[in-house]
Amino acid sequence: MADATEKVEHNRIFKKFDANGDGKISAAELEEALEKLVSVTHDDVNRMMTEIDTDGDGNISYQEFTDFASANCGVMKDVAKIF
Repeated sequence: MADATEKVEHNRIFKKFDANGDGKISAAELEEALEKLVSVTHDDVNRMMTEIDTDGDGNISYQEFTDFASANCGVMKDVAKIF
């Protein structure tokens, strides 16, 4: 379970990925945000979407994002430094 500080950080980062502010991260938004961090291919993005989008609706919900973030603290710390 994420503590209050982690929740604030997850929320901040989620908003950076959710470019249009609709409360979910599309594959296009994920790719755009990741390109600011590293070089990614469409295949990389598709693999990430498959892993993170657990309900398979084609978008990453806030809950899916926080579940992934909680399970991948090291990655999130690196992302937080950049965003």
